[in-house]
Amino acid sequence: MAQVNIRMDDSLKEKADSLFEELGLNMTTAVNIFVRQVIRQGGIPFEITTKIDPFYSESNLRVLRQSIQDADAGRLTEHELIEE
Repeated sequence: MAQVNIRMDDSLKEKADSLFEELGLNMTTAVNIFVRQVIRQGGIPFEITTKIDPFYSESNLRVLRQSIQDADAGRLTEHELIEE
């Protein structure tokens, strides 16, 4: 069996290890899953882009933070769902 050594930022590894643990995986299994998907799909199994998801734009995050503060402070507005 081949052994592969990779380098990554300590913080990135800690976050990945934590997530993989929640999923019942370890780093080796997760990397093997990734490589198998690369082979099956004939490329990276997700889009690689410089585009930033608009959900994470600073203006949207500001609105979300304010909404969370309002909810925590009990300043909620009741709305009625009207289905037609």
